[in-house]
Amino acid sequence: MSKDAIRDKIIDAAKCRFSHFGYGKTTMAEVAGDCDMSPGNLYRFFPGKLDIAEAIATTDYEKHLTHMRKLAVTPGRNGPERLRDMLFEELRRTYHKLEKDPRALEMAQVISRERPEFANWMLANERKILVDLMDESERRGEFVPSGDRETIAEMIQSATMKFRYPQLWSKLTLPKLERELDGVLKLIIEGLCPLRSQFAPMPQREQHETAA
Repeated sequence: MSKDAIRDKIIDAAKCRFSHFGYGKTTMAEVAGDCDMSPGNLYRFFPGKLDIAEAIATTDYEKHLTHMRKLAVTPGRNGPERLRDMLFEELRRTYHKLEKDPRALEMAQVISRERPEFANWMLANERKILVDLMDESERRGEFVPSGDRETIAEMIQSATMKFRYPQLWSKLTLPKLERELDGVLKLIIEGLCPLRSQFAPMPQREQHETAA
C-alpha cells in the first residue's frame, strides 16, 4: 500500500472515531488499532491527533472551495446573485454539517483555537474568489467597488463571520440565521452595487438553491 493510501486510511479511521466518540475521547493508539498498525507507525504519518484533525478539515474544505469557485462563475447569474449563492451556501453547508455530526463542532473548536493559521488559510483562499467575483462584476457593470478589492473582500468576511459554522457563535435556528444573512447581504450589495434595483438578489423563497 502506498504512503498516500495509508495516510487516507488513517484519516478515514480517525474521522469515524471522532464522529462516534468525539475528538477529545479518541486516542492515537485507538486510531492506530483501527488501521491495524502500531502507534509508532502511525506517528510516522502524523505527529499528533491535532494534525489528523487538520488533515480531515483540509480535505473537506478543499472540496468546498472547488464548489465555491463554481458558484462564483455560475452562468446566468449576476454578481449580487453569485455573491448571495456563495454566502448562503457557506451558511447552509456548515450548519447542516454540525447538525448531522454534532461532534464535528468539538473538532472545529479545537482547530480554531490551536491552529489559527488554518482559519487564516481558509479565509485567504475565499478572499481570492471574492476578489475575482468583484473584478468580473465590475467589468459587467454590476459592482462598483470603492477601494482595494482585497480589503473589501476581508470586510465582507468580517461582516458575515457569524454565518460560518454558526453553531460556534449562537444557538439560532437556520431560518433565523438566513433572515439575518439576507439583511447583512443587502447592506453589502448596497455598498457594492449602485444599480441594486436592477441587479438586486431575488427574494429568498425564489433564490437559486445550492446543494447543502
